[in-house]
Amino acid sequence: MTFRKFILAIFTVFAAQLLAAQIVFAAGSGGSGDGGSATEAESSQNADFAAGKAAIDAEQWDAAIAAFTKVTSSEPNNADAYNYLGYANRKLKNYDAAFANYNKALDIDPEHKGANEYIGEAYLQTGNLKMAEEHLVKLDALCFFGCPEYTMLKRAVEDYKAKQS
Repeated sequence: MTFRKFILAIFTVFAAQLLAAQIVFAAGSGGSGDGGSATEAESSQNADFAAGKAAIDAEQWDAAIAAFTKVTSSEPNNADAYNYLGYANRKLKNYDAAFANYNKALDIDPEHKGANEYIGEAYLQTGNLKMAEEHLVKLDALCFFGCPEYTMLKRAVEDYKAKQS
């Protein structure tokens, strides 16, 4: 085998592993549907987290807020719980609380895809296109091969711009 073929083989193996890792990682991260991440599986053993997730799925926003508030009391570094708190508050149009919780999630995990998407959507709902686009750029950098969070926020930004014209 020539040196060139050897290097090409090494590169091919590396690229395949990188792609596989990205696909596996993306499958475990939250999108517009649920906003979770890989650490969500760890928290799912927490009964309050499970109750909060069930309340989110049932669109029972007040119950979700109560449950995830309990989670953040016992797990103050749980970015997923803060993200869900932000989500439930945003659904109730409690934007100050939503932003506070999304920002807390991003303080804990600046690369939290769900929180970056959801805060971008909150910025659009409050008329701040510039900040929404900043989070879209962040997601673009985080999602090298694309991800649902980037796709959903990109679509929301495009829809927002279309309505403004």
